[in-house]
Amino acid sequence: MKRRKLQAFIITLCLLALGVQAHAKHIIGGVMTYECLGNGNYEFTLKAYRDCNCTDCADFDPTAFIAVYNCSGDGCNQQSQFTPFLRIDAPLLDVNEVDAPDYPCLIPPDVCVQEGLYRFQANLPISDKSYHISYQRCCRNITINNIFDPDNTGATHTIEITPLAQQLCNNSPVFNEFPPTVICAGSPLQFDHSATDADGDQLVYQFCPPLQGGGPITDNPNLYNTCIGAQPDPACPPPYPPVTFLAPNYTFTAPMGGNPVVSIDPNTGMITGTPTIQGQFVVGVCVSEYRNGQLLSKVFRDFQFNVARCDPTVVAKINSDEVINQQEFVITSCGENTIAFRNESFQRSFIDVWEWNFDIEGQPQTFSQWEPTITFPDTGTYLGTLILNPGTQCGDTANIRVQIFPEIVADFSYDYDTCLAGPTVFTDASFSGSGAITDWEWDFGDGNTSVTQNPNHVYRDPGDFPATLTVTDINGCEDSETQVLPYYPIPELLLVAPSAFVGCAPAEIFFNNLSYPISEAYDILWDFGDGGTDTVVSPTYIYNNAGAYTVSLDVASPLGCQTDTTFEGLITVLPSPVAGFSFSPAQPSNIIPTVSFIDESQFAVAWFYDFGDGQRSTQPNPVNTFRDTGQYQVMQIVTHPSGCRDTALQLIDVRPEVRYYLPNAFTPNEDGVNDKYFGVGVMEGATNFNLSIWNRWGEMVFETNDPSEGWNGLKNNTGAQVPSGVYMVLATFTGPRGERYEVKGVATVVR
Repeated sequence: MKRRKLQAFIITLCLLALGVQAHAKHIIGGVMTYECLGNGNYEFTLKAYRDCNCTDCADFDPTAFIAVYNCSGDGCNQQSQFTPFLRIDAPLLDVNEVDAPDYPCLIPPDVCVQEGLYRFQANLPISDKSYHISYQRCCRNITINNIFDPDNTGATHTIEITPLAQQLCNNSPVFNEFPPTVICAGSPLQFDHSATDADGDQLVYQFCPPLQGGGPITDNPNLYNTCIGAQPDPACPPPYPPVTFLAPNYTFTAPMGGNPVVSIDPNTGMITGTPTIQGQFVVGVCVSEYRNGQLLSKVFRDFQFNVARCDPTVVAKINSDEVINQQEFVITSCGENTIAFRNESFQRSFIDVWEWNFDIEGQPQTFSQWEPTITFPDTGTYLGTLILNPGTQCGDTANIRVQIFPEIVADFSYDYDTCLAGPTVFTDASFSGSGAITDWEWDFGDGNTSVTQNPNHVYRDPGDFPATLTVTDINGCEDSETQVLPYYPIPELLLVAPSAFVGCAPAEIFFNNLSYPISEAYDILWDFGDGGTDTVVSPTYIYNNAGAYTVSLDVASPLGCQTDTTFEGLITVLPSPVAGFSFSPAQPSNIIPTVSFIDESQFAVAWFYDFGDGQRSTQPNPVNTFRDTGQYQVMQIVTHPSGCRDTALQLIDVRPEVRYYLPNAFTPNEDGVNDKYFGVGVMEGATNFNLSIWNRWGEMVFETNDPSEGWNGLKNNTGAQVPSGVYMVLATFTGPRGERYEVKGVATVVR
């Protein structure tokens, strides 16, 4: 007894240690079916489905604990809970991923569904009671929307073999398809949930409540003898309680709500409706099998619908010439029957299927290329469509109208006198297979335009002009032709406007060439009459000598036409004086501020001086006294008898000067005469002054920084009298422009 309790305690600890895995939220459905092999032998197939993308998912159980109970009606309630008729360990044979539905516009949630396949056999002798074959597992996803406490609610997958089914060796129906793992919110749902019965019995479909089974792990040490474990062993007997739906919004007959409500057709098994709420929903479907009006079996399928957002963002769009009412794309071709369509539909990643359809000469034709190239047999109008994701809620259709018109060809000619500037005559030579051309648009390449069929145009400047004609016919067909027109005639008249006709030597003249058309592309030769030449359109030339000059101009166009002209006596250059002067002294200063100016000009009859200090003079040799030191620019302007003038400029520097002198003796005897020793001179502008006096033993007896302070013969001007004799003197200071001065001397004290 103690050993058995110890074993139970150890098992409980192990299960508790594995509690997270055992209590994993991963169950999303399952179904059990059977096949009668004869002589009471049956083969059962259990398909269980799990969420393989949750954070704490457990794998499929390697062994499914199957319990077989032999009871009917109330007798099942009275049967001992843990005494099944048979207990079977069914091995896991295979695991496969369930493909997600290929909805073109699905913005897919992170959904992963796996199917675990279990298969086992059992011998069940014919009995007057039903056999109930059951498997139980906990728990469901916590994110389920339509039932109460889903993460603590398990599932029971069971099937009943009635006494009549045993007698007839009946086979259960088998569902044909697994429901889609993801469906679109707001889009009509149509899923064929029908089953196939090998015996051809009548099948009736209905929504039924999914069944509970198992429960969360607890600390009950006798875990294996309860129905609350995650994997009851053995499974508990019927009847099995249904899951609790969150009424009134959800019931087992309307497990997803919707508008219209999602429902199932009892005869066909077709599930229809429009789910409107995104989320996860538990749904139960039963198919009941009848023969001659008697119930043989009922197959329960329990599964989870994931409702996600599927935005119909796909738009059919074609590169076209015109779009009518945002619905019809019009493509016009003039003279070309082969059309290369450009598909600009979006969102491309959601487009799985596309097809182009055209009615060509009464015959529908379909093209499957993304961008087909289609040759139409003749001119005319052809209607078609581009359909994206046909037959789905995530599709779109573009209506297409292809208009094939006859060819239009733009062409023209031009004519002008290549030597003489004048109008250019343009002649339209365009052609349209549709008949009349209605519009002409000319671009002459120089910024000017015309809408006349045969215009005349005058080019102001020469050059290579890309002349373009665009024509439009009655069908709106358009074509353009561009021809480069080399327009290089010579000017009809050579016109020159000099900047001056009369100038003083040296005369700088700008010759403005007003002739047109003309450019640097022409061969141009100027002769200025003094031997000078130039080859630019409008040159600048300097005449150095006086005289009258005849100017000639020769022009040759790039096309070989030539013209020339001569301008007799066009430019007159007058003689000019030559300004010049000197001055004395060469280095004036504040001490010598008066400067004499000496005229050195030539051919002058009048003079004008500006001394730069506000003073002026008209004398040829003036004198000016500068009132302050500094630099002055002196200007001389002289005038020739012709009236021409010349100017000379010179810079004069009036320097600030400092002069300082030291006496050689003084008599400090207080007689009022020569009692102090100090220097004299001109010290205006001087700075950093220092005067020091030393005796023969190197002792300083006096020092001052004031040029006006003198030595009175006392030591430092306050001490004892110094003896008569010779003393050394040193004066230093900085001049007005930063120059250093040092003056040395001797001072003899005479008493």
